[in-house]
Amino acid sequence: MKDRGRIRGVMFDAGGVLTRPIGGRWNPRYDFESIVAAHHPHVREDSFPQAIDIGQRFLDAGTATANRTDYHRTMLAVLGIDRPSEQLLRQLEAPAVGPVIETYPDVRRVLDQLQLWDVRMAVVSDTWVGLEEMFAELGIQHYFEGFAISEVLGCRKPDLRMYAEGNRLLGLEPHECLFIDDDPQLVTAAMDLGYHGVTLDRDAQRGTASDVIVSLDELLPIIGTGRAADRDG
Repeated sequence: MKDRGRIRGVMFDAGGVLTRPIGGRWNPRYDFESIVAAHHPHVREDSFPQAIDIGQRFLDAGTATANRTDYHRTMLAVLGIDRPSEQLLRQLEAPAVGPVIETYPDVRRVLDQLQLWDVRMAVVSDTWVGLEEMFAELGIQHYFEGFAISEVLGCRKPDLRMYAEGNRLLGLEPHECLFIDDDPQLVTAAMDLGYHGVTLDRDAQRGTASDVIVSLDELLPIIGTGRAADRDG
C-alpha cells in the first residue's frame, strides 16, 4: 500500500460515496414516470423499464456527460413519443419538487472531522451541472473548496482532466491528495496518475481488501495515521 503520510486533501466522488438517490435510482429522476404520464396518459406503465434501460445505455456510451435533453429524448422515443413538447422537456429538466438525493448517515460526522483537521476537500463527479446547488440544499456545500463536474469539463473519469481539476481546486499536488470513489477502476486510474486512492464499497464486508472501506468512518483512521506519521517525523 502506498505511504499515505502526506495526504492534505481528499477528492470525493459524489453518488454512492456522499449521497444516495431518493427513490432508489440515480437516473432518471424519481418523478420521470409521473411527468411523462401527465403529458401522455396513453403510455403504458410497463414500457418505462425498457425506456430507462435504453436511457442508461445512452449515458454509459459516451466519454463525456451526455446532453440532458438528448438523454430524455432517447427515453421518450422508446415510449413512442418522437416529438416531445418543449413544455415536457422543460419540466423534465426543471428542479424537482423536494430533494432528489440525500446524504448517507456517516457523511456529516466524517466531513466535520476532516474539516477540524484542516483537510482540504473537493468533489469530482460524473454528473450534470447543478450538483453544487443540491449540496447547498443538503447543507454540505460549505465543506468543499470546489466541484469538478464532468458536464462542465467535457469529459468523464477516468479522464485525467477530471482528477487534475480536483487537485487544482484544492491547490495541491496529486501525491498530496486521496481520491475516493465507489468504482474501483476509477480509483485505480487515480492511483496510476500519482494520487492516493481508496474504494468505498458499502455492500462489502469489512476487511475485504486493504484499499477497500465499507463506510466513510474508515477514512478517518487512514487520514489520522498519516497525520500521526507527519508529527512523529
